[in-house]
Amino acid sequence: MNPGYPFSAIVGQDRLLLALSLCAVHPGIGGVLVRGEKGTAKSTAVRALTALMPPVTDSAGTRPARLVELPVGATEDRVVGSIDFERIVRDGERAFTPGLLAAADRGLLYVDEVNLLHDHLVDLLLDAAAMGRVHVERDGISHSYPSTFVLVGTMNPEEGELRPQLLDRFGLAVDVSASRDVDTRMTVVRRRLDYERDAEAFAEAHADADAEIAARIALARDRVADVELPDSELRRIAAVCAAFDVDGMRGDLVVARTATAHAAWRGGATVTEDDVRVAVELALPHRRRRDPFDAPGLADGELDDAMSRADEDVRNSDPDPDPEPDPDPDGGGAPDPATEDGAPEHSSSDDAPPADEPPPRPSTGGSSGTAASGDGFDARLLQIDGVGDGAPGRRSRARVSSGRVVRSTDFTGGSLHLVGTLMRAAERRGAAESGRLSIAGGDLRGVDREGREGNLIVFVVDASGSMAARDRLSAVTGAVVSLLRDAYRRRDRVAVVSVRGTDAEVILPPTRSVDVAVTRLRDVRTGGRTPLASGFLTTRDVVARERVREPGRRALVVTLTDGRATGGPDPVGRARHAAALLAADKVASVVVDCESGMVRLGLARDLATALRGTYISLPELSSASVAGVVRAAA
Repeated sequence: MNPGYPFSAIVGQDRLLLALSLCAVHPGIGGVLVRGEKGTAKSTAVRALTALMPPVTDSAGTRPARLVELPVGATEDRVVGSIDFERIVRDGERAFTPGLLAAADRGLLYVDEVNLLHDHLVDLLLDAAAMGRVHVERDGISHSYPSTFVLVGTMNPEEGELRPQLLDRFGLAVDVSASRDVDTRMTVVRRRLDYERDAEAFAEAHADADAEIAARIALARDRVADVELPDSELRRIAAVCAAFDVDGMRGDLVVARTATAHAAWRGGATVTEDDVRVAVELALPHRRRRDPFDAPGLADGELDDAMSRADEDVRNSDPDPDPEPDPDPDGGGAPDPATEDGAPEHSSSDDAPPADEPPPRPSTGGSSGTAASGDGFDARLLQIDGVGDGAPGRRSRARVSSGRVVRSTDFTGGSLHLVGTLMRAAERRGAAESGRLSIAGGDLRGVDREGREGNLIVFVVDASGSMAARDRLSAVTGAVVSLLRDAYRRRDRVAVVSVRGTDAEVILPPTRSVDVAVTRLRDVRTGGRTPLASGFLTTRDVVARERVREPGRRALVVTLTDGRATGGPDPVGRARHAAALLAADKVASVVVDCESGMVRLGLARDLATALRGTYISLPELSSASVAGVVRAAA
């Protein structure tokens, strides 16, 4: 078996390596979330760190620290542990088998694509990481075991975001990307080729450097408890967190622990301002993203300004500061930061730009424009009727492999319903003469679980030159922004199909990535003919592709149009035929009639009939009413 890629051989990811090392020094930091594009050594660095962790001494002796990888599809039983049914049936004894969290004790727990993991499993991981123990209470069994580990999650933001509540639970976060420096890229490729050619020789060449890092981690672990955190630096930490308006106190605690670990890492006995700066850079940027349209990270100069104000606060609080030249003899200090309530100014349709020009840009934090903000309405009540089998999420009801147990059912494999099984056995045979209950194969009962799924919402927007296309587009953009905000928390996918000119265009492919969505929604144009048939056929293709990718994800199509299809022979008839094809695919639909004026043709109602969907007439269209329609139809 080839040795793993050495930790010291990784090039161009210094911040990632530092964050991992600090968490190895002080597991109480809470782990690292690594965000970045594919091929940036995320997984390589995590696996390489395990070899440098101090050995573990337990009842069986001394062993190397373990790397435990948690699959995205793992069940709760596999993660925390489960009842040992074999011993119960065989010996009549209650027994518990610990899960992956027990195996990860004093090692490293790695979750690749953590943004795709079930939310309740992420909660379990983060609670265990915070407490250092796992407590299991289920089916009459109470069990607890230690589980202290370094938690590392990796993710590609293009595949969806983590909810803000989960972002906050990771101690540190690092954004990684491939270096644009030519020499660095050459070094990365050369080293990788050398490793693939002779892994053992490559590992041997870097063995001394890895041993030095391992010794540094072990030494820092031993001294971290003795590192002093002066009141002046604790005040600096509190001032910076307050300046960044960080919710709660977890951010302050993580910065303090990280600064202490960094001081131990560099061999210091006392936390300094430089330690605090490093800790802030790693621990605070991801805690500031309350809204999915907030830009991640810190803007240029923000950290310097916050540290400067914190430094002033520290000096002012010190009754007897060290004598030093006054950098600002005239006094004054940094001005108070400008305050904004974040409420956007809503513009009317009269302020809309002329046809064939881009609409107002979607907001990234409080700028004006109805199409941009999506504020003023809330789409959280969006649900699709029935119980699906869909992708994990927090939207509509679904049958899931993990979640709330609603009833026992016939056993077909998977989780066993213990109480139901024992009840069935007791009903059939009762206790044997020995006093033990006899269980046969026919007594086994399975678990029927119910949870939540994410849905696919597809907006079909008539962006043609007819009937106030700009108002329609402004409204639907606001609705999409609103749904994306909610989808950020509930793991939905949202897509937009624009109908304009000679064809339909997927201007926003199904996505949960708000960064991608904002970019795509900036440049939508209006004007031209209305090829509705093409719009429905394109939508049908979008839904079909998603069903191949995620068969259980249910779709809701919301069409905003006046129904006046134009272009080519029999455009209205072709639109109805295409709508019928979409309906035959059993896709839930809503048609929002945007027709206005004294004379109304009722074409949108005909489309709703062809779609076998819901028809809604809105004499005055707005972003708020669009979201309301989606709620009502769902």
